[in-house]
Amino acid sequence: MTRPRVLVLAEAANPEWVSVPLVGWSLATALREVAEVHIVTQIRNRDAFLRAGLVEGVDFTAIDSEALARPLWALGERLRMGQGRGWTTLQVINALSYPWFEHLVWQQFGADIRAGRYEIVHRITPLSPTISSSLAGKCARAGVPFVLGPLNGGVPWPAGFDAERRREREDLSYLRSAYKALPGRTATLRHAAAVFAGSRHTMGELPGFARAKTVYLPENAIDPARFSRIATPAPNGPLRAAFVGRLVLYKGPDMLIEAAAPMLRAGHLHLDLVGDGPMMPALRAQADTLGVTAQITFHGWLEHRAVQDVLATCHLFAFPSIREFGGGVVLEAMALAVPPLIVDYAGPGELVTAARGLKVPLGTRAEIIAGFAKALEALSHDRAALAALGQAGRAWVLEQATWAAKAGQVRRVYDALLAKAPLPEVFAA
Repeated sequence: MTRPRVLVLAEAANPEWVSVPLVGWSLATALREVAEVHIVTQIRNRDAFLRAGLVEGVDFTAIDSEALARPLWALGERLRMGQGRGWTTLQVINALSYPWFEHLVWQQFGADIRAGRYEIVHRITPLSPTISSSLAGKCARAGVPFVLGPLNGGVPWPAGFDAERRREREDLSYLRSAYKALPGRTATLRHAAAVFAGSRHTMGELPGFARAKTVYLPENAIDPARFSRIATPAPNGPLRAAFVGRLVLYKGPDMLIEAAAPMLRAGHLHLDLVGDGPMMPALRAQADTLGVTAQITFHGWLEHRAVQDVLATCHLFAFPSIREFGGGVVLEAMALAVPPLIVDYAGPGELVTAARGLKVPLGTRAEIIAGFAKALEALSHDRAALAALGQAGRAWVLEQATWAAKAGQVRRVYDALLAKAPLPEVFAA
């Protein structure tokens, strides 16, 4: 079968970073196995591409949009007033700087697109549904299908967590729906031949005309070469649970400690907290106040391999985050056969089913704590059920949620577009 020629736009793509850049890199490079791909990225990623063995001018092109991107990024960092905070503010800044990147892309590749040297143009990043594309219309006029996504984001803050919202400097999120009126959004969606939605929530926020050409495809996946271990927790002794993530309010590490405290004090549970962040001093103080310091290991930030080493000793991944767009860390735990216990909301809620994990209903802070406490107590008496959930989760991840599987899912959409056939469902949740 002939491999389609695809120009992949991944402004944020870097194998040495995390979050969106790692998603951009992982999907873009996975697509090279199923299509003839040329990746277009931003100049900041050039050296990492070269260190990864890609050849500039053959495998990728780095676009220098720094004249506008650098000062706007600096402005965004000042407005966020803290590393990792103010995600909505950062998206507003990206919406101002990204159009210049696409302008430069068209200057360099417009003639090739019009000449049909690429059969498909696929914009992977930005993942945000707020950022429009001038290339969508230009590709449509050239008769070349423009694919958008996976788009993800726009998940509302749950009711009752306004304090957490304010401490995360997410004041702009109160105006979250305003992006739907941004210039270019409707035109981008009309001109796109297909849209990948990274979450059911994001799909639900698209206008009706766009949903008909939208395919559900979660943004995250795993690399089996990086997640090659299978958890082998101790069969006896206390239940061992892990939390992995930034120590910030909306990820709920304090809620987890409070929920786990009775079992920790009784010696029926040990908790591994992996990660660092502004809450670390408060979490240590909380553990001391509750008398559970000896039953919690505060690992701090760990290298990726060391994170796997910790997870591989655990029976359970406990993650009470109340605002996760994608939930990549949940997939990573499942890949190691560690079943997740999560809040049933947004990305993690879509990835976890009763066959491969456990979900606590979204509610107030007190309700989430009570739900986690009840679940932890029940799970401590049924190790066999935990092991079965872990194996089921791992099997599902390896079938549906590897980067290779995701590339194959995307290829099915490419084939449908080129054949002018209906778009398929590609992801089995």
